[in-house]
Amino acid sequence: MLHKNKRPVLLLSASLIAASFTAPLHAAVVASIKPVGFIAAAIADGVTPVEILLPDGASAHDYALRPSDVKRLRQADLVVWVGPEMEAFLPKTIGQLPDDKSLALAALPQVKPLLMKGTEEEEHGHEHEHEHGHADHDEAEHHHHHGEYNMHLWMSPEIARQSAVAIHAKLLELMPQSRDKLDANLQHFEAELASADTQIKSQLAPVKGKGYFVFHDAYSYFEKHYGLTQSGHFTVNPEIQPGAQRLHHIRTELVEQKAVCVFAEPQFRPAVVEAVARGTKVRSGTLDPLGMGITPDRDSYVTFLAQLSSQFASCLKEPKGT
Repeated sequence: MLHKNKRPVLLLSASLIAASFTAPLHAAVVASIKPVGFIAAAIADGVTPVEILLPDGASAHDYALRPSDVKRLRQADLVVWVGPEMEAFLPKTIGQLPDDKSLALAALPQVKPLLMKGTEEEEHGHEHEHEHGHADHDEAEHHHHHGEYNMHLWMSPEIARQSAVAIHAKLLELMPQSRDKLDANLQHFEAELASADTQIKSQLAPVKGKGYFVFHDAYSYFEKHYGLTQSGHFTVNPEIQPGAQRLHHIRTELVEQKAVCVFAEPQFRPAVVEAVARGTKVRSGTLDPLGMGITPDRDSYVTFLAQLSSQFASCLKEPKGT
């Protein structure tokens, strides 16, 4: 009798184990790059998993999809990305997904009015071509900035907030049973973002007007929002080294003390930044535009903004005793 009772239980257990191995294992939300994942993770917290497509250290400027990436994208319930001008490696695969399975932040009606023009970047791209006479270099820059607007949208707290609202609406369509949690997550995100914004404005107020050079022109939205004064950048596309004319200009500015800091990035450790600053009184710092060391969670976007603010402030503020 015991054996008869046990057998169905064993069969049921075996079937559950088999199902656990055969069931598709994938995240409901796949974000293209980490900062986009920060925003998505805030809204999806406790509701559905979020995965980041690009691994730490990879650049959206030159990434190539692997077969496993394509599989993840096709299995996802929702793919969140910036748009074809940022992730040029994604449109083909995104185009094969149902329209309701992807969300391009740059295309959102509430984001479009907030976009900043990218004409200055295009001018620098042409300057680079003329300096070196290599059309393929310009084509590489054009590959990333071939549009009218600057696509580093996650640097804008307001665009991040609008993106969170849009992600919330999408997840609500997919998971209406989780309305209460999704609503609470959005409210938490907006409240924490507003609080962090106030703190960052206070932290950066003393360094307004201080000139600096960044390695990669990725910070325009952040700079505009917080009133920072960039002197210039080394390159538009970090995969392309700046030309001699640009380096001479930057070096002259540094020698004449028109800037107090030069920033490199952890994703790219260009010796050229150190070489140009060598022998000057200019301080060196690092800006992380992708939040490499931050784990996506409920508060990761706010952590990202606070980290970026501290990176700016620590290099731009006057050292004690000067």
